[in-house]
Amino acid sequence: MKTYEKIYLLLAQAEDSISGEELAKKLGISRTAVWKAIQQLEKQGLVIEAVQNVGYKLIKGDLLVADWISQGLAIPVHYQAHSRSTQLDAKIGLESGNVAPALYLAPSQEGARGRFGRAFFAPTGGIYMTLHLTPNASFSTIKPYTILVAAAIVKAIENLTGLEPQVKWVNDIYLKRKKIAGILTEAISSIETQTVTDMMIGVGLNFHLEHFPQELENKAGNLFEQAPTLSRNELIAEIWRVFFTTSDDQLIKIYKEKSLVLGKQVSFVENQITFHGQARVITDTGELIVQLENGQEKILSSGEISLSSWNAE
Repeated sequence: MKTYEKIYLLLAQAEDSISGEELAKKLGISRTAVWKAIQQLEKQGLVIEAVQNVGYKLIKGDLLVADWISQGLAIPVHYQAHSRSTQLDAKIGLESGNVAPALYLAPSQEGARGRFGRAFFAPTGGIYMTLHLTPNASFSTIKPYTILVAAAIVKAIENLTGLEPQVKWVNDIYLKRKKIAGILTEAISSIETQTVTDMMIGVGLNFHLEHFPQELENKAGNLFEQAPTLSRNELIAEIWRVFFTTSDDQLIKIYKEKSLVLGKQVSFVENQITFHGQARVITDTGELIVQLENGQEKILSSGEISLSSWNAE
């Protein structure tokens, strides 16, 4: 762990100012090294108050510390200061022989893509990460990873903040009727063995973004509109702690309980035809069963739905 990361963690945990002398003593470094580390933190956008004869105090901002997250999760965490996308970082890691499971982090993404190749707004201030797993499972037995991770995100946020986000089938997390997170799950399979060898589960979460483009202002929201009450490190660690330590059955139950769409009127397009109906059931494998207006049922395994009640407002 770098010196400036260690100092950040000490400042983040302190309620009051910490003198440069105390920081130097705790870390076994010189006062000059402390001062240089503070400068490094400020270059990364953190606001640190420095008062002569008093010390340093973190006022605003946080820093992603891969080593801290790695220690808590007991898996490798790879941090890329400049990333086109963490999905791509994970694929490069796979090609380089990195062990899995592993987590890939970035402070922002320059070429992020969501489902269907859509551009994804991913500036500094969000959480951007991809978990690389090696399930080596047959096509028929592969777990519904999107469902499991969505449930873990919702539960982690609830655990740490008391807020109650919901899931819009299949891969979006909403808070106060605005999207705050999305999940992109990509599989790498072997045709010869008929197995999914690798799974890349990407997550983009609006933690505390300064602004949104005009076209997203009414659709996208932040987990924290005001100053965050926790760090991104804490939330990242809690999301994957919940994911790794909670049974699949329990995560699926959470997903259903936190559904934004069950019992609601929805619409979707299939073969260029728009269907309307009520979302009735989410299966344990993540399929959505919609009862159409004519009484028939449609089983959706992928795609997008719209909440008709929202569109009508």
